[in-house]
Amino acid sequence: MRVFSTAKLLIALLLTVAFASGCSSLTGRSTGRYVDDQNITGTVKTELTKDKTSNLTRIGVKTNEGVVYLEGVVDSEAARARAEEIARRVPQVVRVVNQLQVNTPPSALPR
Repeated sequence: MRVFSTAKLLIALLLTVAFASGCSSLTGRSTGRYVDDQNITGTVKTELTKDKTSNLTRIGVKTNEGVVYLEGVVDSEAARARAEEIARRVPQVVRVVNQLQVNTPPSALPR
């Protein structure tokens, strides 16, 4: 009976390892790279929140392989550039893809 229980445990452990290694290969990122990307994302969000010169709290941040993607809407071109500058200063950032849109007030639109 004890041998059967040990065998079940060993099989469960082998299956877990097999599936876990398969998951990382499906995403193309190792667990370490995933954790690094999450840390970069968190640091960029923290730095954007700390910036008092503009309201950068509504910016979405995603990181993949060290490349930071900024998404959302900002109030001015200066805020867009400032967000990119802040993201570039974060250690381990390889590149910044700035997909931020500048909100144009209705009064600035042509009639």
